[in-house]
Amino acid sequence: MENNAIMKQPELGQKISELRKSKGLTQEELVEQCNISVRTIQRIEAGDVTPRSYTIKTILSALDYDLEQIRTGDSKATTEFKKLFLLEIDDNKEVGFLTKQLSIAWISGIVYFITGFVEVPIDYFRYFENEIVVNPIVFILLKLLILASIIMFIRGFVLTGKIFKNYLLRITAFIYIFISVLFYIFDILSLYISDFDYQFILGAEAISYGAIGILFGISVLRLKDGLGTIATITGVFEIITYGFMVTVILSFVGLVLLTPMIILEIILLYKITEMLKAKQQEISPN
Repeated sequence: MENNAIMKQPELGQKISELRKSKGLTQEELVEQCNISVRTIQRIEAGDVTPRSYTIKTILSALDYDLEQIRTGDSKATTEFKKLFLLEIDDNKEVGFLTKQLSIAWISGIVYFITGFVEVPIDYFRYFENEIVVNPIVFILLKLLILASIIMFIRGFVLTGKIFKNYLLRITAFIYIFISVLFYIFDILSLYISDFDYQFILGAEAISYGAIGILFGISVLRLKDGLGTIATITGVFEIITYGFMVTVILSFVGLVLLTPMIILEIILLYKITEMLKAKQQEISPN
């Protein structure tokens, strides 16, 4: 019965192989630490056999990995979802992996920042002049590009929350992504909705982004011990920006402040990336 709660094969074998390699161990070296035959390790990693819980505990103990972390009832789709949004990351992940993901994040932030200057006038004419100034296909592709850049950008803060053990940052960043997906999909679908109440939607966006953004800013402030002044400035700017947005009436002030706020967020992620690169160089024997 206990095995039913533990990751099944072949995922279990792949996980053990991944953990072993992240520790820089060969199968023979792992055998020396857990007193299990090489043949058994090979068959487990290949997914040929499902080991007893005692064997799993022994192997994971040798790899300094908690058994509870390998227990799962998740479907493959759920697992892939968590990997995509960095909601479940192994503590043993190499610094190089973290650096790469954060680099993707701040570069995506730059893309989001630049495309925003195209999006704002298009949305202005659409909402206030009732005119779509670009081809609908171009409009859809632009919105999808911006949504993708937002997801990859904010995804960097999900990872930052993991690195600095800031749970509030992880959950608020994920909620921010979820809100963005909802509103951008609706934005695209609204092209085909004849009775479109843009005032209600804009108000809902301001309140939603404002509320979660304030919590986001508070969570970024908690990074000040590890990142210093840049985290403090960014967090305060986010709280002020989203504070204006949540009022709805003064949301236009928040929209103006979004420009310097996004720049600060990009700088913050870039600084974390450089910190990890420096750490990687310290670890590297060369």
